[in-house]
Amino acid sequence: MPRTARPRSTAADPAWLQLDRQLCFALYSASLAMTKLYKPLLEPLGLTYPQYLVMLVLWEDKPLSVSELGARLALDSGTLTPLLKRLEQAKLVQRRRDSHDERVVIVSLTAAGKALHEQALAVPAELACRAGFSTDAAGLAEIARMRDSIRELTRRVSTAIDAQRTSAR
Repeated sequence: MPRTARPRSTAADPAWLQLDRQLCFALYSASLAMTKLYKPLLEPLGLTYPQYLVMLVLWEDKPLSVSELGARLALDSGTLTPLLKRLEQAKLVQRRRDSHDERVVIVSLTAAGKALHEQALAVPAELACRAGFSTDAAGLAEIARMRDSIRELTRRVSTAIDAQRTSAR
């Protein structure tokens, strides 16, 4: 992809280096705040926030390989493996080697992991209420718009990263 000239903008203005103008810091702060808000909701389930994310994927899908799970969560195996070990020690998941390819580790829910799904059903609505959203149609639509905006940002940043990789070759 050919490089195009960058349009002139006010982005070179020193004021853009102020912390409160940084999109990255707004996202970082929002992520920290969300994790803190989730913590008391997940403690009764015996889950940390990253473990909750793993369980969300497993509750909606069939058993997955560690690499599929990592791709879905955007986590590398070095991060995912300790999470899975703790979930396995808690008897919520089981890991086993694929019978067709022993290099592949399959992760599936145990009966206890499946049962935990029922307890977790209240978490999203409670989180929405604590974050100041209503759980009526308007509130859910607002949450969906925010989520979709963040997904669009993620798509744009991922596209930029892919372009950087391509131009570096």
